[in-house]
Amino acid sequence: MVVARGAAPQVVNEKIRTIQLPIIDFMGERSEVSKLMVKACQDFGFFKLVNHGVPNHIISPMEDQSWNFFSKTSSEKETTFGYGCKNIGFNGDVGDVEYLILNANRLSHQSPLTNYNEDPTTKFRCAVSSYVAAVRELACEILEVMGEGLRVPDTSVFSNLIRGVDSDSLIRLNHYPPLVVTDTSPPSSATNYNRIGFGEHTDPQILTILKSNDVCGLQISLQEGIWVPVTPHPTAFFVNVGDVLQAMTNGRFISVKHRAVVNSYKSRMSMAYFGSPPLHAKISPIPELITTQNPQLYRSFTWKEYKEATYSRRLGESRLNLFKIQLEEE
Repeated sequence: MVVARGAAPQVVNEKIRTIQLPIIDFMGERSEVSKLMVKACQDFGFFKLVNHGVPNHIISPMEDQSWNFFSKTSSEKETTFGYGCKNIGFNGDVGDVEYLILNANRLSHQSPLTNYNEDPTTKFRCAVSSYVAAVRELACEILEVMGEGLRVPDTSVFSNLIRGVDSDSLIRLNHYPPLVVTDTSPPSSATNYNRIGFGEHTDPQILTILKSNDVCGLQISLQEGIWVPVTPHPTAFFVNVGDVLQAMTNGRFISVKHRAVVNSYKSRMSMAYFGSPPLHAKISPIPELITTQNPQLYRSFTWKEYKEATYSRRLGESRLNLFKIQLEEE
C-alpha cells in the first residue's frame, strides 16, 4: 500500500491519551493475581499478561508460519478458506488489513502431529494446532482465576464454555501493511499518517488473547472519542473482556472498545484467540452478581442468537444493548 503525503481517506484525528495500562504477572500469588485481574477488567476491560506459561517454542513457530502465509502471492492466499483482505464482515466495513480466520476449537482438540516434516501445509497446521491448544488452556486458566476473584460458587462457570468440543472459538491472524510515503523528505512529527487498519468495535466472545509483533497499532477507548495506545510488549499476551463476559458479570466487567491503526513504516501482525461458547449455550448474568443495588442488566440469550445479531450490524454499532433489560429508573 502506497500512501501519498497529505492523503485524506481514513485518516485518524481523534484525541490520544497516554495511560499506564495494567501489567499482571501470572506467576504471582494467586489470590493477588485474581484481585488484579478483576480490577483490570472493571476499570479497563483489558490487561497485559506476563509470565503466562506459553513457551517460546510454541509461539515462535506460530509467528513464523503466519508471516510465511502472508508473504504468499495474492492468488495463493485467495484460494485459502478463511482468508480475506480489506473487507471486514458482511456489512460494508473495510480496513487496511488482510486476515485468516480458522476454527480454533477443532484445532485445539486435534491429536498432535508426529510427522513434522518440511511440507509447508503440515508445518503450518502443526504450528497453529500447538499454539491454539496452549492459548486455549491459558484462556481457561485466566477465566478460572477471574471466577475466584469474583467469588462465584463455581469458578469454572466461564472456562467450561470454551473447554468443550462444541465451543465456537476462533483464531484470527491479522496482517497490517506499513504506510509508505511517496517522497523522500523526512516526515514531520506534526503530520498524522494514522489510518484505520481495523475499525472500532468490541469483541462479541467471552475473552480475547492477542499476541502481536513489536509494532504499535492497537488502541482502546475508555471514553468516547479518546483513544489510548497500547504499547507493544516483547513477551506479554494482551487480554480483553468480550461482550459475553460483560453480560455474564452483569456489567461488572467491561467489554472495551478497541481498534487497530496503521501508523508505521513496518508491518504489524497479530494473532488473536477468541474464546467462544457453543452455539446453543445459554448466556445470562451469574445470579450471585445480581443484587438489589445491581439489578439484572441483560436478558438471557444463546450464543447463536448473539452471534447472528453481531453479524447483522456494522463495526462500532452497539450489540449488547439489544439484550439489555430496560430498568424502571431508566
